[in-house]
Amino acid sequence: MTTDYVTWNWSGEALRVGLDRLGEGPTVLLLPALSSISTRREMRPLQERLASEFATVAVDWPGFGDEPRPPIRWEPASYMAFLQHVVTHVAPRPFATIAAGHAASYALSAAASAPNSLGRLCLIAPTWRGPLPTMMGGRRGVGKWIAPVGDLPVLGDLLYRLNVNPPVVRMMARGHVYSDPNWLRGEHFTQKMVVVAAQGARHASIRFVTGMLDLMPDRSSFLQTAQRVNAPILVIYGAETPRRSKAEMQALATVPHVRSVELPKGKLALHEEFPDAVANAVRPFLTTET
Repeated sequence: MTTDYVTWNWSGEALRVGLDRLGEGPTVLLLPALSSISTRREMRPLQERLASEFATVAVDWPGFGDEPRPPIRWEPASYMAFLQHVVTHVAPRPFATIAAGHAASYALSAAASAPNSLGRLCLIAPTWRGPLPTMMGGRRGVGKWIAPVGDLPVLGDLLYRLNVNPPVVRMMARGHVYSDPNWLRGEHFTQKMVVVAAQGARHASIRFVTGMLDLMPDRSSFLQTAQRVNAPILVIYGAETPRRSKAEMQALATVPHVRSVELPKGKLALHEEFPDAVANAVRPFLTTET
């Protein structure tokens, strides 16, 4: 495993974003989920299983990851610009892109806008709507005032800590992230808490949770974007996925050129918890002529 960095400029800031490379062969770009506990490290088990056949590149999203996170008012345009930078300068025109969770909506949009720029698309537990609007039936109005509050020095940090303190992180993990309620313990839990405790982590995290990083306004836009992609698409999700999120994944699977695989176990982080099962579903998609 080779660790490297992406240098990228946004909003007047020169940002350093981490990436990991492993393997040889056609390039496969791996995009982790956008969430308060996500980094590229969650893609490592999958990288290790694909590295014998592919040159895998896992890259963090700015504002998340394990590098310094300046106080930027992140927005969907930020992440679209970053992804464009990655597939132009870091992993140019990859053979395939594997995107988890919320990253799937950005991968779909980029692929629809620039045909063949991301290669084949494998979407793992794909989502397009943040946690709070999912709970509130799609309403995002509350996020428009929560996000600015989250940027304030003291009040913002307090608001963030209410959402990512250890009991809440454990509850979130048990409820919709991991199948095994004991998976997020020990070293796993320690690593995740280092992520959420990083200075500046709240700015992107609060925006994700409140839906301010939602690229698409509704399911119709999500499906229409997938329809515009001319590359093969594979959707993988677990049978234990939370009901509302699973409904979106099943709707995506109805798009004519989308293939889908439902694994018997797994919630939103099935690639992290069940990498063997996910790799076994991904490999035929990557190695079979379409």
